[in-house]
Amino acid sequence: MKNYSLRDLSRLIDHTNLKPDATTAMMKKLCQEAIDYHFKMVAINQVQSKLCADLLKDTDVDIGAAIAFPLGQTTIESKCFETKNAIEIGATEIDYVINISELKAGNLNYIEREMSEIVKICRQYNVTSKVIFENCYLTDEEKIALCQIAVKVKPDFIKTSTGFGPSGATLEDVKLMKQHVGDVVKVKAAGGIRNADTFKKMIAAGAERIGTSAGIAIIEEIKKDLQTTQAQTIKI
Repeated sequence: MKNYSLRDLSRLIDHTNLKPDATTAMMKKLCQEAIDYHFKMVAINQVQSKLCADLLKDTDVDIGAAIAFPLGQTTIESKCFETKNAIEIGATEIDYVINISELKAGNLNYIEREMSEIVKICRQYNVTSKVIFENCYLTDEEKIALCQIAVKVKPDFIKTSTGFGPSGATLEDVKLMKQHVGDVVKVKAAGGIRNADTFKKMIAAGAERIGTSAGIAIIEEIKKDLQTTQAQTIKI
């Protein structure tokens, strides 16, 4: 277990708005909230990378572009172009969705090549890389196979979900992923994390980053609990 201050917990949050109808006004609001609450990153669709980079200039909030989102069903070449373009216009973190069809076909060489190419680009630009599994469609065996590839390729994070599938992050999946990557790769939990209790359980299970659109409510809930107990930190 570890002691976390409120600031520590805020810096675990990727503040998210990936809605297809997100407006410029919504992006301005998202970025200002991220600044106010000291969140680690804003998670946005790739097209909004430049806008958010401009809005977050000279702050410590990263710009996280979603690549091949939410289906992952584009070619490696397309994903690489989208990744480079996002970085060139301001993204400082990349969350890409794997090609689930190729995984289902047992084409692990394809999945490894895809991961390697995208992670290579991120390293060249000194940008954080995250690989979205979309676990709701996968068997445990497929999740483990992805973890084994990740241990070999070494992206910065593997991630449970897009938040657009039939279900999101589960404690079982976070534990499984952490078990099979250990300390080589970090785990991000995303999808359906909407309250402080779930947030803390995901961290306890091994998640080192949380993607959520409910970050403000979660931090306010924890802040209230700390004020009630007159504590400076919480143990998770």
